[in-house]
Amino acid sequence: MRGRTVPGNRWDLLTDPADPADPADPADPAPPSVTVVVTHYRQPLELARTLHALSRQDHPAHRLQVVVADDGSPEPPEVPAGVEVVTHVHDGFGAAKARNRGAATATGEVLVFLDADTTPEPGYVSRVARLPGLAPEVVTTGHRRHADLSGVPADADVEVAGPAHELAAPTWLRDELARCRDLLDADETSLRLVLGAVVSCSAAMFAAVGGFDETFDRYGGEDWEWAHRAWTHGALLAHVPDAVAWHDGPDRAERPGWGTEGEGRERLLAETLAVGRRIPAPGLGPAGLSPDGAADPLVTLAPGLGGDALVVAVDSLLAALPRARVLATAEQHALLLGDHRVLVHPAGADHLTTAPARTAWRRLHLHAAVSGPPAAWTEHADLLRGADAAGHVQVTRGAPLVTWSTLRAERRAARWGRDDLHPRLTRPASPGLTAVGEDVTVQARWGGWR
Repeated sequence: MRGRTVPGNRWDLLTDPADPADPADPADPAPPSVTVVVTHYRQPLELARTLHALSRQDHPAHRLQVVVADDGSPEPPEVPAGVEVVTHVHDGFGAAKARNRGAATATGEVLVFLDADTTPEPGYVSRVARLPGLAPEVVTTGHRRHADLSGVPADADVEVAGPAHELAAPTWLRDELARCRDLLDADETSLRLVLGAVVSCSAAMFAAVGGFDETFDRYGGEDWEWAHRAWTHGALLAHVPDAVAWHDGPDRAERPGWGTEGEGRERLLAETLAVGRRIPAPGLGPAGLSPDGAADPLVTLAPGLGGDALVVAVDSLLAALPRARVLATAEQHALLLGDHRVLVHPAGADHLTTAPARTAWRRLHLHAAVSGPPAAWTEHADLLRGADAAGHVQVTRGAPLVTWSTLRAERRAARWGRDDLHPRLTRPASPGLTAVGEDVTVQARWGGWR
């Protein structure tokens, strides 16, 4: 991945603070080439409005590609000359599949995703594409506003029609964006503020993260899941408040059939379970259930760990962290009773390419065989959470015992060859986390006499 980076989530360092009225960085290159992917299914009027708006963008036309990603509409979409269309056979809700097909066709350095019913104002593309064009790790989300555009001609200027027919926007989203300063103070829970209808990223970042999860078979959640993976792959999240796109219709919570009663409640439960099955981020998944698709943390073991000490340590760890997935050599795996949470992983192989690393956002590495109550295992894990989170926390008692780290920090360090992008801390182990002595046997520990 080529380009610039900044510590933490400090995308504000990519602008020129000397002139607040003109945030253009003196080192800005030419505007990036952009591919706009417009996801569409059976919305011809809305699509026409959005394509008209894209023809009015101030981004250089020779650096702008527009692709309509059709989710298998019965009637093929009609598009102006120069607009490309990709489609597939409709087999249920396929927004993720459509976006992926559109991205596969893209030639731009930056991908701008829009839904057909979300129409951008004239400066939208240049504004959301600017930061990903400067620093390839930045993922931006535009400012979605709502209006009743049902009686508005498709060629009307949306920056006029939108305010004239504006509907209420969700207050929770407005309040959260204000609280985190337009995602400058983003953390591992901020994926809730990334909306698939107005998200943008570099093509390089999209390739690193991978496409949207095509196993989502109903509306909702696929954008949050992608945002979670983007965060763990080192994305910097930014909200661009002056990049305005108008959604035709009210927020989902205000639409018929989307409340918390009857059919709406069933839909909400199905969406929540779909997200919880895939994302182990705080506040989004279960406390005790351990779905195969949402592992956290990823646990790695020092190669020399074995025998009674290994069994005691991993048994204690999994009692404290039931959603963990442990990577073990074949020899270590053979001692751990075939627990489904322990996976064979050859010594020296890259843990970041394993299946659990797709969802996990933290790693716990055991330098030594230790055991303790749940609170002792998780005592320093909270240092990885929050806007000013550490990337690594080594827990020691003379020598290192365990190290907590975020996969986000690990991937960024590997990507840029730098270890200064996230804080690195060292903390003494609490008395509760103790080394498993050579004289400790599994029989004695399980029997309760040692």
